[in-house]
Order: sequence, then structure tokens, then C-alpha cells
Amino acid sequence: MTYPLGQRFESAILTACGSSGLEVVEIIQELWSGYGKILRIRLSGGSRISAIAKHVRLPKGGTHPRGWNTDHSHQRKLKSYQVETTWYRDWSRQCGDTCRIPRLLACDRDGDEILLVLEDLDEAGYPARLHGLDRQQIDSCLAWLANFHATFLGAAPDGLWKTGTYWHLDTRGDELDALDDLPLKQAAADIDAKLNQATYQTIVHGDAKLANFCFSPDGRKVAAVDFQYVGGGCGMKDVAYFLGSCLDESACEKQESELLDRYFHHLRQALAEKQPNSDAAAIESEWRTLFPLAWTDFHRFLKGWSPGHWKINSYSERMARKVVGELKNR
Repeated sequence: MTYPLGQRFESAILTACGSSGLEVVEIIQELWSGYGKILRIRLSGGSRISAIAKHVRLPKGGTHPRGWNTDHSHQRKLKSYQVETTWYRDWSRQCGDTCRIPRLLACDRDGDEILLVLEDLDEAGYPARLHGLDRQQIDSCLAWLANFHATFLGAAPDGLWKTGTYWHLDTRGDELDALDDLPLKQAAADIDAKLNQATYQTIVHGDAKLANFCFSPDGRKVAAVDFQYVGGGCGMKDVAYFLGSCLDESACEKQESELLDRYFHHLRQALAEKQPNSDAAAIESEWRTLFPLAWTDFHRFLKGWSPGHWKINSYSERMARKVVGELKNR
């Protein structure tokens, strides 16, 4: 397959991987709104068989899939790629096997183009991409999130988003303006503030949907990718978003309590290992109360961004009405 990486980036890949030759064999994914591609590179002349290249190239024009072509949107995407580069370069080495991510092999920038060269998780033992999860696979992802949050508990998000997640209010003014649910619109700033002012903060993945998890063949081990919106926040933002990405309305209703229990089971274990001086009971108590707010916070974004989205359902509407009502009565 012919793909124009350019001599500079090809040389960066070969040097980082200790290889003498490379070939682009697959376009894994087009980046959102035409901002580049994720490629699988076959390598020769060295010990590494393959690598993944995330090649960001700013679009000359084009259309956003949902019509959000604004300078605000463009600047947010630009920053997201800068944040992801910082994450892999300065932060990612802190992630161990319990919150596995691809290892950074190289990063480079040439004008408006950015290159991240990453370990190929398929070769590392995580070749499965799943579109639906059983209970064990959900539990594996919750364990990943718990270990990630425990690893970075209390960390200041230097070089990352001050507030992680791609939907947080400060970067989503266009979507808030478009929101026609007036009570939710009026409560948005209060919900955002309560999440941001939580006593216990960590680093959140920021886009912890099912599509960003890679699984071992048996589904028991999991790794995560896509750190464009990694930053500070309450761990419940990741948990609420993840559960909403892999469960339908009925499953959310039936399994929410049990799955939250599983997340906090994993969090207690991870904190005991990684943050033995932390107050696990206090963290759990606070974060449990913030779970409905985290769910409602994403629901607020979704209703402004794409009012007909399949994730807008009666479960989320009831959750949001309850949260808004409780805030109004305080």
C-alpha cells in the first residue's frame, strides 16, 4: 500500500524500531473530521515485526460528521493531539500491566504534521476488538479503569487537559448553546463545578468507550488506546461513559449497581497496592455520589451535540431529571 508518510517520518520510524525497511499495510482508522490516519506498519530488518503510526495531518477543508465545523472545534482538536503527544512522551511510562497501553516508540512533528509511533497491541497479545461485551469483559475494563485512576490519584495534569474528557463544559460552548433542554442547560455549570471541585481527583482517560479497548483472545486482559482527551477529573466520568458505551438502556438499569460495586472492588485493591496511604472509603463515598452527575454531564453534551443519538434514552433522561431536581432543591 502506498501512503505518503514522507522521508522524515519514515526515517523516524525506522530509527525508533531498529529496522531497515517499512511498508504501510493497513489504514486502521481515519481520524475524526479528516485530521489524519492510524496506520499499521510492517517492518523488516530488525526484531520488531510491526508498529502503529498515528499520523496527524491538518485538513485543507472538509466537513465534520455532525456539522460542528467551527474554529472552536478546530482548536480543541489541535490541542488534543498536542496533549496526546505529551501523554505518551511524559506520562505513559507510569502505566503498568494493570492499566496496559501501547508503548511509545517515537514521536515527531514537522510543521502541521504530528507522528506518534506506538507498539502494535495486536503483536503484544491484544488482537481482539469487540462490539459487545459479556460480564467478564466488562469487569476487565472496569479493572483497567480502576487501576488507571489509582495510579494517577492526586496527580496534577501538567501538560494534559486541566479537565479531561472530550465533552467537558469549557470546551463545548457550541453544544451548550444548541441544547434545548432548559432545566439541564441551566444546571450544566453547577454539575460541571461539582465534578471539578471533587476532593479526590485523578487523571481520567477522557474517551473510555468500548471502541478504545483492545482485548486478549480470551477477553480477560485489556489495553486502552486514544489519549487525546486525557486530563484531570473524577474517575466517575470514565466509568459512566464506558458503561454507556457498551450497555443498552435496559442493561444500564439492571446492572448499574452491580457494576459500580465491581469498579470499586477493583479500585480498593488498586489503591491498596499503588496508593497505600489513601483513604479508599472516603474516595468511594465521594465518587459514588458523583456517578449520577458524571452520567448527566455526558448526557448534557450529547443532547446538545446530537439530539437524535441512540444513547439518549429514558434511563439517562430519568437520571438527569433526578440530578437537576436535587440540585435545584439544595
